[in-house]
Amino acid sequence: MDYSSLNATTSSGNSSGLLSSSTQTKNAAETQDRFLKLLVAQMQHQDPLNPMDNAQVTSQMAQIQQVTSLSTVDASIKNLGMQLGQMQAMQSVSLVGHDVSVPGNKVRVANGQVQASFELDGAAGAVKLEMLSAAGQVIDTVQLGAQGAGRQTFTWNAGTAAAEGADLSYRITATNGTAPVNAVTYTHDTVDSVYNAGGRLMLALTRLGPVDYTSVAAVN
Repeated sequence: MDYSSLNATTSSGNSSGLLSSSTQTKNAAETQDRFLKLLVAQMQHQDPLNPMDNAQVTSQMAQIQQVTSLSTVDASIKNLGMQLGQMQAMQSVSLVGHDVSVPGNKVRVANGQVQASFELDGAAGAVKLEMLSAAGQVIDTVQLGAQGAGRQTFTWNAGTAAAEGADLSYRITATNGTAPVNAVTYTHDTVDSVYNAGGRLMLALTRLGPVDYTSVAAVN
């Protein structure tokens, strides 16, 4: 696997993206120095009949300290964000070769079966699974019975309904009495590679192609 694009982004972040502590200190010192020069100039040119009182000077000194502190905090937060992004990139490499779950309903028959999952917002008294052909026609209906809230995984045996390697889709209809229960469907696919696209971490999946790293709901 070629990690060059991912590594290039990570190296760039280390060399130019992170602000060193010495740079932060220098920027804060320059800001404070400019303020002090302005304050001295203001005091030198103040109206002698209406000079600045101690409260004004103290207030302005407190303001510059706040600005300096906020500047340092902002730089620290940016550094932290960059470091977390680099950690995320390194962690994503470990997904290569593994199956992941992402939102969707596209599936493929493998070894005579289809494996996928769905998530229910609440408990359902009845859950119906419908397998659809590439043309969107129902080729099989399975009653999954009562299901609890949360993630549920199912295995569908294709039998003679679909050939090996066939690309299908599915839908879930869940009810609790007469009330519908919302269901989010997930498809399982294998991660082939990891790359960076315009600052976004992407996964290349075997069947589905590129998906955003943040769309991964589970590692199977």
